[in-house]
Amino acid sequence: MADFGIEQGLEEFRAQARAWLEENFPASLRGKPGVAAALMEGEKPQGDVLLWMNRMGEKGWGTPTWPAEYGGGGLSGQQARVLQQEMAKIGAFNPLTFGMGVTMVGPTILDYGTEEQKRKHIPPIVRGEIRWCVGYSEPNAGSDLASLQTKAVDAGDHWTITGQKTWTSGAQYSQWCGALVRTDSKAKKHDGITFMLIDMQQAAIETRPIALIAGASPFCETFFNEARAEKDAVLGELNVGWTVGKRLLQHERASQTGAANGPRATPMHEIAKRYLELDADGRIADTDLRTRLTRHLMDAQIHRLTLARAAAESKGASGATNAASVLKNSATNVAQTRAELTLEIMGHQGLGWEGEAFSKDEIESVRSWLGGKAMSIYGGSAEIQNNIISKRILGLPDNTQST
Repeated sequence: MADFGIEQGLEEFRAQARAWLEENFPASLRGKPGVAAALMEGEKPQGDVLLWMNRMGEKGWGTPTWPAEYGGGGLSGQQARVLQQEMAKIGAFNPLTFGMGVTMVGPTILDYGTEEQKRKHIPPIVRGEIRWCVGYSEPNAGSDLASLQTKAVDAGDHWTITGQKTWTSGAQYSQWCGALVRTDSKAKKHDGITFMLIDMQQAAIETRPIALIAGASPFCETFFNEARAEKDAVLGELNVGWTVGKRLLQHERASQTGAANGPRATPMHEIAKRYLELDADGRIADTDLRTRLTRHLMDAQIHRLTLARAAAESKGASGATNAASVLKNSATNVAQTRAELTLEIMGHQGLGWEGEAFSKDEIESVRSWLGGKAMSIYGGSAEIQNNIISKRILGLPDNTQST
């Protein structure tokens, strides 16, 4: 009877969510996931995009499982999945998942923040009013992040921050930064590190976009030239930021598992029908390509089922877990294989960079293929994820301290 009651409650919520989405999601945006990608690249929301963002922010459904007391949706995990399903049905997308405030910094503030920090920072993230970036990697501290040298010095009534970060996604658009800085140079490598919340809107912080081969440039070099951070900028405990930083990375990896909220990509068999010769049974005539495409579709389904299992197993857990490392590598493999198969299916039309000879979808496929190569690195490289899986899931011995 209890299970029936839960199911009945979910169906009632489904009906409510469907009705709200039908009433509030602008018809002009249906089936346009590219809009969310444009927001990620710094485009300012306007028109129906801004209207949709405001509505989702006011409802709290851009951050559906965040506490209602800070503006979140206050939904259960099951309700959030129902909402995601209903959004996918009508070609809707979540306009608030484009930034690191929702996917990384916000969840970490909820984990470690003081009540004052939560009241200050979470509501603007929920409403999409503030963009965040993350200051982690440095020129000499990439996968070996604990080697970071950007330092924060106690200046009495504030902190003074000096150093350089690199690959700072979205820094040129962000008003705030969650950064790892060294506050005790004499401590052991993984000690003496503090996580700080830094206001980016000051002359002492400079950002320089890094041009990428794919065209878009979400990454920056970021320079802190005696920048200021308030004394209450410390998230968690002073000199114990390594723990906070690892937690943020768990949230990041969880956001990269392919569980995005929005319209699904065009099925591969539909793309194949546009470009390839089919046999008398309507199958791809090239048996080798057909085999590899079938294997990819099986891998994609395995990933979705593993994602669902991880979600079910995490009901009693408080946030991201080490399973995110498994799913991050799996999502990377599925996405990169899909991109490569798509270009192969398109043939010479999959070589387009610009020009009238190529459609918008063909050009975007090439750029996505190039940009997707970075998935193997950002959020912790595939090798780092394998180290985490071997140590923390399989229990194998290791002498290193991976992030």
